Amino acid sequence: MDRLKIIERVGYFRTKAKLSQKALSIDIGMNIGYINRLECKKDFLPSVEVLLKIIEVCGVSVEEFFYEDFENYEQDKQILNKLKDLSRDKREALLNLLK
Repeated sequence: MDRLKIIERVGYFRTKAKLSQKALSIDIGMNIGYINRLECKKDFLPSVEVLLKIIEVCGVSVEEFFYEDFENYEQDKQILNKLKDLSRDKREALLNLLK
């Protein structure tokens, strides 16, 4: 995943968590303009440690943050959980139906 996608996701999940840039900056222990600079200037990436704090404060899992289709993560997760409960025969029938 490239730098711009990571920054885009920080903004997406910050907004979804209803956090201002200032509030998120403070919550992760950085100066009040940190997230604003990250999202607006896009000229750096946070360290892994800081990115993990951002993910935690935004209330998402690392898996959700990096999930390819992150806007549909919850729905995809529900579908996968339903599939786990199906027998092998039902899984095969479903695959045939989807073909």
